Amino acid sequence: MDIDTDTLPAFARGCAVLGSGGGGTVAIASVAAMQALEDHGPVRVVQAGDLDPDLLVMPAGTAGSSAVMLERVTGTEEPVHLRGKVEQLYGTRVGALMASEIGGANGCMAVAWAARLGLPLVDADGMSRAFPGMNQTVMQLRGIAPTPAVVCDERGRILVIEHVTGSWLERLVRSSLEAFGGQVASTEYVLRGRQVATATALGSVSRAVHLGTDLPAPLITGKIAEAVDGILVEGLGADQGRLVRLEAGSEFLAVLEDGRPLACVPDVIALIDTRTGEVVQVEQVRYGLRVSVVRLLCDPIWYTPEGLRLAGPEAFGLTGLHSPPPSPPGFPCRAGTGEAS
Repeated sequence: MDIDTDTLPAFARGCAVLGSGGGGTVAIASVAAMQALEDHGPVRVVQAGDLDPDLLVMPAGTAGSSAVMLERVTGTEEPVHLRGKVEQLYGTRVGALMASEIGGANGCMAVAWAARLGLPLVDADGMSRAFPGMNQTVMQLRGIAPTPAVVCDERGRILVIEHVTGSWLERLVRSSLEAFGGQVASTEYVLRGRQVATATALGSVSRAVHLGTDLPAPLITGKIAEAVDGILVEGLGADQGRLVRLEAGSEFLAVLEDGRPLACVPDVIALIDTRTGEVVQVEQVRYGLRVSVVRLLCDPIWYTPEGLRLAGPEAFGLTGLHSPPPSPPGFPCRAGTGEAS
């Protein structure tokens, strides 16, 4: 499977869905990816089982404010700076790129950077969605060291962070954002080919392409009836008379109806504008918008006790909530196939 100029639009829409209302807008990142594909050709997507065991795999993405990304377009040299420093630190060449998070802008940036570096993109990522914390990754749960980590900007100013935990990495990178102008490119949890199959969320790229053209049935379709003191969706059509409340932070966190959770983080919760088909981010919610609310399951590891402690409801300040039992088709893509399970 390749990501090329024909498949990129579906992939970008799938990344937006997996952003769960956050992760940064794909609008600019998808343009950057399209330009990179036009300049350098398609990106080859490779499966975990096909990687050389000793191959160095570099997760990559951006960190910072999505508002800054809209105003300050990144350059094209950040992945070059990241790769050069990682190769210096590890003493070997980077053999493949992987999205740190598939949800939102970082999924598209991974395609752009893989094209510019001439590297294959692994059909996996660190989260299977977007999470706000750099340490909220499958690699963290599986014991992969988060450092040495590298952050940089388009001018080649580089910061290397070593010998810290995932939570401290998150803290240090966030504290450096002001000096970098509010946005950085980063790589952390660098891993070897033999670790990808057991320490990442598999099938993420395939899943994004699939979701870009085939979404599950919505939980409710209606209009935004309140967007100031919470988010309320009033049902329309077949859902007339229903009213659901959405809890949100950087991403959508829960959907409640009569106090009962219809979806709850780590579930992916996406809002789709029923008039345009565009994915609606948290900051784009406004009164009167016609939307469908969609629920998708996250990678199964996030529903384990360890996963819930790191990225479940209580990690986001939601007590007494839990994700309802899955409904078919469950986690909808088999790793590496892009097909419904």
